[in-house]
Amino acid sequence: MAARRPQGNPSPASDLFGSQEEAVAEPHDAARPLADRLRPCILAEVVGQDHLLGPEGAIARMLDRGSLASLILWGPPGVGKTTIARLLAEAAGLRFTALSAVFSGVADLKRAFDEARARKTNGQGTLLFIDEIHRFNRAQQDGFLPVVEDGTVTLVGATTENPSFALNGALLSRCQVMVLKRLDDAALDLLLARAETEIGRALPLDEEARGTLRAMADGDGRYLLNMAEQLAALPARTKPLDTAALSTLLAKRAALYDKDREEHYNLISALHKSMRGSDPDAALYWYARMLTGGEDPRYIARRLTRFAAEDIGMADPRALPLAIAAWETYERLGSPEGELALAQLVVHLATAPKSNAVYAGFNAAMRAARETGSLMPPKHIINAPTKLMKEIGYGSGYEYDHDAEEAFSGQDYFPEEMQRQNFYQPTDRGAEAAIAERMARWEEMRRTRRR
Repeated sequence: MAARRPQGNPSPASDLFGSQEEAVAEPHDAARPLADRLRPCILAEVVGQDHLLGPEGAIARMLDRGSLASLILWGPPGVGKTTIARLLAEAAGLRFTALSAVFSGVADLKRAFDEARARKTNGQGTLLFIDEIHRFNRAQQDGFLPVVEDGTVTLVGATTENPSFALNGALLSRCQVMVLKRLDDAALDLLLARAETEIGRALPLDEEARGTLRAMADGDGRYLLNMAEQLAALPARTKPLDTAALSTLLAKRAALYDKDREEHYNLISALHKSMRGSDPDAALYWYARMLTGGEDPRYIARRLTRFAAEDIGMADPRALPLAIAAWETYERLGSPEGELALAQLVVHLATAPKSNAVYAGFNAAMRAARETGSLMPPKHIINAPTKLMKEIGYGSGYEYDHDAEEAFSGQDYFPEEMQRQNFYQPTDRGAEAAIAERMARWEEMRRTRRR
């Protein structure tokens, strides 16, 4: 598929390589990154932002009225902020001028303002796009006020930072904030389909790996297309990549451990498993073996503290503070006196009730976090210290649990796009038995609330 270029404002490529037609000639086009070749030519081709660009979207309505306001495009990386700004200029018949707040200063702004004034005199409007606008300081932001107010420029600023904190109030009052969404699975899949059309063949992925690729993109369309380009450059394959092969290909290989001290790892493993198996005698033996072998007691203390969190957890909530106390005792007394405190800890950990429910729940939560990426918290649990944040619904509907029956409101605190998960599943051992009863009661109250 030949690369597409919107007719109208000249592109950076045309400025460098002559006429627009020459800029998109096949040899040059083939060398362009895939993400650039697939840059939308019209607003309707932008994916994932229908709430702004669809028929009922705020930006679409502005264009229909012929009254494009100055805008702040707020959203995560790779969702189309720069592309939208460029296409807005074309749709509104404005000259597109772009600056980056990272690389531009007062002189660049003054030059852009002067050129916009000259164009205005000749009847040509200017859309001034400022990437990373939050990087400008307060004084630089104030410099936009007169040219926005008198219509010299229509300002479109892009930011990944919360405008309430990153931009000053005077500038915000003259612009409308448009919140762009991270690209969802459907939008990312559409980008992959476009990439395959452009490449001329399907990516070498099975269905599960295709989903993994979308998850790895974390809502960033540009990053997705960059990964797709890497996959397209692979030699022809008879068998598509599965998830494991994809992860190996696109992720850095973890550094290997140094195996020069194999006995060191064998003995700490024996100590760990003896405590997990509730055998204090074997645990003391392996602890003593490590000391006589010259192991640093601080290393043992660190591993015992980890054991307290991983293998005992909420079954005996005293285990973790006792581990810290034993560690601190060793630091105060040193060897050999401090080693007795660690021996006491070894016995306590070996004889304590065991639960890895927190450990398992944490691992499950980490997997979910990697899979769901950058989903926002539900708006009702986000504080709204500014007027803008209140206007877009932050904090609306939050119920203060201390005022609820049994101090439990039962609200949903997961992202709106994510179903409720049960990561922590307490056992019936030790202190966790009582925790399990409380959690069961809360779950019943949640079900009652949902009816």
